[in-house]
Amino acid sequence: MRLKCLTCEALARPVYFCAARSPHIVDVELFPIALHRDPADLRARLQSRIDETSTTYDAVVMAYGLCGQSTAGLIANTVPLIIPRAHDCITLFLGDRERYGQEFRENPGTYWYSLDYTERNDGSAGLGTEADAKTQDLYQEYVTKYGPDNADYLMEVMGAWQEHYDRAALIDMGVGDNAGIEAQTREEAARRGWRFERIAGDLILIRRLLDGDWETDFLVLDPGERVVMTHDRQVIDCAAPA
Repeated sequence: MRLKCLTCEALARPVYFCAARSPHIVDVELFPIALHRDPADLRARLQSRIDETSTTYDAVVMAYGLCGQSTAGLIANTVPLIIPRAHDCITLFLGDRERYGQEFRENPGTYWYSLDYTERNDGSAGLGTEADAKTQDLYQEYVTKYGPDNADYLMEVMGAWQEHYDRAALIDMGVGDNAGIEAQTREEAARRGWRFERIAGDLILIRRLLDGDWETDFLVLDPGERVVMTHDRQVIDCAAPA
């Protein structure tokens, strides 16, 4: 098969690594992390690329989760569209919805860090969850207005970090050198009074996405079908063509 992969640059190394090992031809296109700040705009950009994908490809595969509803409403066009059943990229980093659910239940105050996200996301080093969107938005607003150092200071003075978080978790995907990011994460955790943990990531979902192993954990849409939220453990489903 020949696959077109649309992915957030937060997953750059894992996606390229798995694409290189895939038995199929995989063409990868990265989208900036900053686009997550405007889900409607991200959705429009993704839909545009889906619509432009020709039948020289067998499918469009997306290394994205629901991501603040950015992928809800996307419509498969000329070829099938495949999306992981995941709320956000943390599921893709951890490799399993159940594992992510367990982490969230046991450590709800976790601020997540990863190599590509930290390197490529100007000013904001870590990933919160969708449940912490207001805190994330406030931080991004401060970064834009005052820069990352002042944003950290303001968040700490206001107690906004401590209100939601108590753990800094670095996800090590085993791809790339994490030494610098780990040192930065440990420093931020110490400054904010959080405990630090390094967690082994799992490439299984990304590997299966790019290997064409879509029988479970993925939504496969035929041309004309649309992504809809399910508000249950399936995360997303497809709606029939209008």
